[in-house]
Amino acid sequence: MMSACPACAAAPLAEDIALACPTLQFSLPTIHCAACIGKIERGLNILAGVRSVRVNLSMKRLSIEGAVDPKQIEAALSDLGFEAYPLDLDALNAARDDQGKTLLLRMAVAGFAMMNVMLLSVAVWSGAADATRDLFHLISAMIALPVVAFSGQPFFQNAWSALRVRRLNMDVPISLAIFLAAGMSLFETLNGGAHAYFDAALSLTFFLLIGRYMDHQTRSAARSAAKELTALEVQTAERLTGDSTQTISVQNLSIGDVVLVAAGSRVPVDGELMSEAALMDRSLLTGESAAITAKAGDALQSGEINLGAPLHLRATAVGEDTSLRRMAALIETAENGRNSYTALADRAAQIYAPAVHLLALAAFIGWVAVTGDMRVALNVAIAVLIITCPCALGLAVPAVSTAAISRLFSEGFLVKHATALERLAEVDHIVFDKTGTLTTASVDLSGVLSNLDKAIAKSLAQASQHPLSKALVAVSRDVTAAKVTDIVETTGQGIQGIHGDTPVRLGRGSWLGAEFTGFGLKIGDTPAQQIEVSESLREGVFEALNAVTLGCEIVTGDSEGPAMNVANRLSLPVTFKALPKNKLDRLKTLTQQGHRVLMVGDGLNDTAALVAAHASIAPSTALEASRNAADVVALKSSFAAIPLVLSVARASRSLSKQNFTIAALYNCIAVPIALAGFATPLAAALAMSASSITVLLNSQRIRFV
Repeated sequence: MMSACPACAAAPLAEDIALACPTLQFSLPTIHCAACIGKIERGLNILAGVRSVRVNLSMKRLSIEGAVDPKQIEAALSDLGFEAYPLDLDALNAARDDQGKTLLLRMAVAGFAMMNVMLLSVAVWSGAADATRDLFHLISAMIALPVVAFSGQPFFQNAWSALRVRRLNMDVPISLAIFLAAGMSLFETLNGGAHAYFDAALSLTFFLLIGRYMDHQTRSAARSAAKELTALEVQTAERLTGDSTQTISVQNLSIGDVVLVAAGSRVPVDGELMSEAALMDRSLLTGESAAITAKAGDALQSGEINLGAPLHLRATAVGEDTSLRRMAALIETAENGRNSYTALADRAAQIYAPAVHLLALAAFIGWVAVTGDMRVALNVAIAVLIITCPCALGLAVPAVSTAAISRLFSEGFLVKHATALERLAEVDHIVFDKTGTLTTASVDLSGVLSNLDKAIAKSLAQASQHPLSKALVAVSRDVTAAKVTDIVETTGQGIQGIHGDTPVRLGRGSWLGAEFTGFGLKIGDTPAQQIEVSESLREGVFEALNAVTLGCEIVTGDSEGPAMNVANRLSLPVTFKALPKNKLDRLKTLTQQGHRVLMVGDGLNDTAALVAAHASIAPSTALEASRNAADVVALKSSFAAIPLVLSVARASRSLSKQNFTIAALYNCIAVPIALAGFATPLAAALAMSASSITVLLNSQRIRFV
């Protein structure tokens, strides 16, 4: 009902603003159909304080407005039989794809206007003449000019940014072509000309926006994973203080705090399991669908789901140091990377842009000289500008690399550097580290060391991230660590410190001055004691080596016995007792022989080799330094999919070359046609758009490798 009083008409709006309530967002991973939506919306609408409920099936997300406790919503959803996880609204808002929405709006406006102007153009092509034709051209101008000004802004702004610093990019000829097509058509309309190309200006804008939007969506694929990871972080935690629990923000947790994780809840921070056992879902972090059984002392990572009884956890990493945050940061790093093929495409586009302008100018001068008709010459020049648009060239590599990074992430591999795809495609030899990479270690302390020796060994091992140290800590959970000071780790050798006034060492036998070459402990001047170590092959190693056709070898710091044992089982050549410098020297030797080496390692002694190798992969259990040095981080514990990484990288290189070929062939065919005057600006716009979309669609074939 209309109100005559402006104040009364505005009152409902003011009331709505006053009653505005915060929106709650939940992730609903188990919903799958319209019946789920109806059940949830009906079940939540009856709760006190709920103003509106909306379920998005495609995003598996629930939005609730109203003054209602999130715990009450979670309880109600649990009663309805659905899992629900609260999402960080700030993170979601920060991750909102405003650019994509804007491109989509501009594209929709351009498409709608193009269809209407096309209808008017059909009338002109059907025989409308004189005043009728001029009227249709005028109506077309009234539709087209505002739409071009609005929808073409992404190209105009980029072109202006380049021109302001006296540079050319591919948006300069695009913008010039749109301006000339619209300007020429307006001139013809105002002067009663027979030809106007408002439909060409709109078609060019519309199809260019389609290509720009598809490129944006492809680039967003990997970035969206980081958004979802960040949004899935738990916002509150139950901190144990004595016998009581206190609900606090996760941001207020500190290292050492003991946290209660309820059954079905996500782990809020990285930590050490204090309960005797736990059943965990790590699919978010590793892609492994099977539940994992964890024992007391095992490390749990933020984002895992507790599938069993409530557990206690001692926080070891909080804030930006949690696994979830680090993974999101790695994805962002990959997204922001640029590879050399992209740089080549950009350089080609920079050379291409002035060439296009010169070609269009030559076409204009040539046609003026031949025909003496400025209008015909200008039409040909506009068609040349449109048809030579370097969009396909600019999209050739970014579209492929971003699709490949997204594909590998879905398979459990984080590509940290975009150049890694290019380098991985070129490797022809693989060097594996052994301990922690091909094998997982287990230490046997029974009947070897005294209780004091075990306490000292645990204290030293706790300060190291070496796989053997981790294995020692894992088997000595019941041992109270001794007080050892001045602890220093010698890379590739071991770790030493002072217990009381006695120097103590844990590490390689030769470093301890012992006759054995394996793992041992030396206290003061007493003879070093050997610690038995057993190893088992990492899951998927056999499958990976059977599928890889490249030359492979092992370079390890271990002694001859364990190294030869693993090498014989895998039928690989091995270099043992290799120090970090020896590993680096081996890589240099292989490089000098013409090989391009892929290094797969996890330890501190592998870091230099990971950096020096042509490409590198580290497992997610590797040291922080090794993960930072590696090009790709394998999130899964299994190595079975390593051949897939190489296949996707090679396919990425192949598709990039195919895209360059498509762009070159298109120009070889289309440019002579435009120069000969056989292409109208509308036909040129359609041909150029078809080439860009062909390149983007070809890039999506990486998903089927």
